[in-house]
Amino acid sequence: MLALFHAFSMKCNQIQRAIKLGDDELVASLDSELEPLIAAILAYKAMSLLEIYMQLQFLNNLIREESDDRSRVMRNSASLSVLIDRYFGGASESATDVLVAFSANREDRDDLFGFDEGSVLNDVILNSLPDRVAVVTRDYRYLYSNAANSEFLKSKPIELVGRHISEFVGSEQFEDSVKKKLDACFAGEKVECLYPSHRPVEADKVFHCSMTPLRAKAEIIGALLVVHEVSVVPANMLVA
Repeated sequence: MLALFHAFSMKCNQIQRAIKLGDDELVASLDSELEPLIAAILAYKAMSLLEIYMQLQFLNNLIREESDDRSRVMRNSASLSVLIDRYFGGASESATDVLVAFSANREDRDDLFGFDEGSVLNDVILNSLPDRVAVVTRDYRYLYSNAANSEFLKSKPIELVGRHISEFVGSEQFEDSVKKKLDACFAGEKVECLYPSHRPVEADKVFHCSMTPLRAKAEIIGALLVVHEVSVVPANMLVA
């Protein structure tokens, strides 16, 4: 499924570049190529709760991005009903009732997220946080990004899913530092680190990043990253 998300993200980036160039014909052509990708993502039959969450989150982002287009909202809402019926058998129940019932299944949520707080990936809560929050899969690609992190990376949340983290930190920094820390997290370790900003306009800023293993049942499937700026660097922590 991540391959589909990555293809969608790359197509969105191409569209943004075409818009900046003022090439309306190319924009229209690329936009028409998004529909088959969206259809493929929604047609994909999830094999786990995580993949179900990914599909629902993707559709939720689509509805937000296209909220000013009534016909698209209606179409996406219909797609949401199809997904809910597919996975929860809720054809005779309202979407809200089905999702509430799913959210209330504490055992399944804890198995999926690996935390006592089953709502760790609650979109409303995470988007209200000033900290940057993201989920990175074991192949070092974004699975989730909250509003603060998306704004920092100058991308929409939907455009980040499936993109490799090295695109944003640089291949050298990724290989020399970030990859090693993520690998330690994937091995079960909670990682805390400090690192300087890589942007020339904020070269004096230092950020703290915590990486927590994200589990589905007993298996670590990714890392939960929480990043915030620090004004004072602790004496016992070195800047990465």
